[in-house]
Amino acid sequence: MGRKNRNRQRPQQNRDGRPEGKRNRDDAGWGAGYSEIIKENKLFEHYYKELKIVPDGEFEAFMDAMREPLPATIRITGYKSHAKEILHTLKEKYFKEVQDLEVDGQKIEAPQPLSWYPDELAWHTSLSRKILRKSPLLEKFHQFLVSETESGNISRQEAVSMIPPLLLKIESQHKILDMCAAPGSKTAQLIEMLHSDMDVPFPEGFVIANDVDNKRCYLLVHQAKRLNSPCIMVVNHDASSIPRLHFDQDGKKDVLFYDRILCDVPCRLQIRIAVRGVEQLAVGGRMVYSTCSLNPIEDEAVISALLEKSEGALELADASADLPGLKYMPGITSWKVMTKEGQWYSDWSEVPTSRHTQIRPTIMRILPHHQNTGGFFVAVLVKKAPMPWNRRYPKLRNKDVNVSSDVAPAEELQMGASPAEVPPADGSSTDTPVEAVEGETPAEGNPSVLDTPAPSEVKKDNVCGPPPPKKMKLFGFKEDPFVFLTEDDPIFPPIQAFYNLSPDFPKLNVLTRTHEGKKRHLYMVSKELRNVLLNNMESSHIFCFLQVINTGVKVWSRNTDGEEFGCAFRLAQEGIYTLCPYIRARIINISVEDVKVLLTQENPFLSKLGDDAHSQAKKLEMGSIVLRYLPDPKDPDAPQCPIDLCGWRGKTSIRAFVSRNERLHYLRMVGVEVFRDKQGKKNDGSTETQEGSTEDAESLSQEPDLVEQEGAETEQNGSESNTNGAEPVVSTCDGPTS
Repeated sequence: MGRKNRNRQRPQQNRDGRPEGKRNRDDAGWGAGYSEIIKENKLFEHYYKELKIVPDGEFEAFMDAMREPLPATIRITGYKSHAKEILHTLKEKYFKEVQDLEVDGQKIEAPQPLSWYPDELAWHTSLSRKILRKSPLLEKFHQFLVSETESGNISRQEAVSMIPPLLLKIESQHKILDMCAAPGSKTAQLIEMLHSDMDVPFPEGFVIANDVDNKRCYLLVHQAKRLNSPCIMVVNHDASSIPRLHFDQDGKKDVLFYDRILCDVPCRLQIRIAVRGVEQLAVGGRMVYSTCSLNPIEDEAVISALLEKSEGALELADASADLPGLKYMPGITSWKVMTKEGQWYSDWSEVPTSRHTQIRPTIMRILPHHQNTGGFFVAVLVKKAPMPWNRRYPKLRNKDVNVSSDVAPAEELQMGASPAEVPPADGSSTDTPVEAVEGETPAEGNPSVLDTPAPSEVKKDNVCGPPPPKKMKLFGFKEDPFVFLTEDDPIFPPIQAFYNLSPDFPKLNVLTRTHEGKKRHLYMVSKELRNVLLNNMESSHIFCFLQVINTGVKVWSRNTDGEEFGCAFRLAQEGIYTLCPYIRARIINISVEDVKVLLTQENPFLSKLGDDAHSQAKKLEMGSIVLRYLPDPKDPDAPQCPIDLCGWRGKTSIRAFVSRNERLHYLRMVGVEVFRDKQGKKNDGSTETQEGSTEDAESLSQEPDLVEQEGAETEQNGSESNTNGAEPVVSTCDGPTS
């Protein structure tokens, strides 16, 4: 029993993750045609009654809660300066509109904030899709949630899933590992916390998000890219044997230990993944172990085993005061084991030999009925010292042994056996250490195998790429290499001059995804992620190379024939907030009314702008620009956060290059809402708006998909259209490549 399968939809599940039957379409919003099921499982009830994890007198309420569908929960992206504006819109518009609404005689209950989530940034509602379909007001609310989710301003996430990242207590300088990250809702939280200070474009820390499933990694990329962070890397490894990484520190190659690790584990592999996690945790670091299971075999037993084997290196932290308002039950200290046939064992001596491979002697729980959530288990571990099996100098492996990773406990922990005593899977002797020394340098003449380079391997400067095809043992897509630019790359001078980049612009953090031909897109990563990439993308016969799926945020895209405008690269909206602190030219300051014009009209003439913006625009040559709105404290009705939009200054017109959902987001912020019914139009054939002309709204609704076509800017019938670039402005993952 563990987390729900994240790769496909499943039938009805109990709130602790066990399958039970199929849901009704109206209750859960899934497909129609499912028959009603009896939500009952006698063995399940017997098991949890016997374990007494539910307080006396509450078991029926516990079961009743699990028979009901979970409420929908949303979380506002907290690190963005727009969070307060979105929260204001939700509370003052959508929630007020539905609080007195009745549908089919049923009074609609307005969404409520999660009492324990900071700053009212998480809400839950019991509105079903059946109800949403029956009310135009609720349909507006639904469309708002969909478009804001696509633009990365809202995440739809189960309530208890939000708890582990909060308990990590992340700071901007922390190096973070998310071991089993897909589909990415918790990863998004980690990124948010890393960027809590919007005035810092490149936090010192980073998030490495890992998943074993190659296909789910691309879902993870999609989720992470909505947040447009230069501090996220998605990798594809088995978490129980994720390779040890290296980085340069003061000119010396060192082992990378993480300040924070999220270990939200799938079933059956908990102990192996947890052990690998604490091995890679820095001394003084914090690891949160969590499951969507209530079963102590997957919860307390794993934590008990970790604490026992750590010999004092790990300490269970008290997180009871970290989330005021959260209702939870303490963990249990003893439990019995039951077979699937219902047979109980209270002691290891009672277990028959034939059951020894199925039952092992190892040892803040959230109950569904306390706050109408899923069942969940969370434990916070703090590392006080290196793990006991990491405290000795490593010996050289037999060079004939083919090692797929630098360390991994080969088997589940067994009674009386520390991880160092578990027989390795490769058949080598048990006295062969499988881990480099934590925080120590190997003795002279006895170097760590992890620091031994492959003799035939030559690392090219600033190039991080997979090994030759004959060495690849991958399942899934072959990724393009990550190629970092040098400070003297000929690409930079025209970009530097055109945008007047500040001298502290970090050129070394810019990368592309190609060795040959013209560079189509330029991306940026933080300094520390660059360090990790350059030091871990090699491969050798000794240790596993880092399989990176995606990293960085796109900041520039090549503009065909753009050289005639002074620069071959236009700004990309995805990376505008990363770049803006360094751009000192080609900025037009705009008003609220200018924002409305730019986002509701496809190619407005320069004269459509206000006098101030018009005057600024006339002074600029054709090409890529930044359209910047700065809040006016004297106008409380206007957005109180800055807005940066990518644009194009044409001969006589101007255009904003913003994806459809982001357009809707920014329009809502300035008081304009575009709403479509199920057919996409009102009865009179126009699109409904609450402010602005029908003509403006139609211009937005008829825009194909904001797809830019290759070619130079052209002028037709007195207006222009920027058609540079060959891709949608909408952020997508850097694909599978052939």
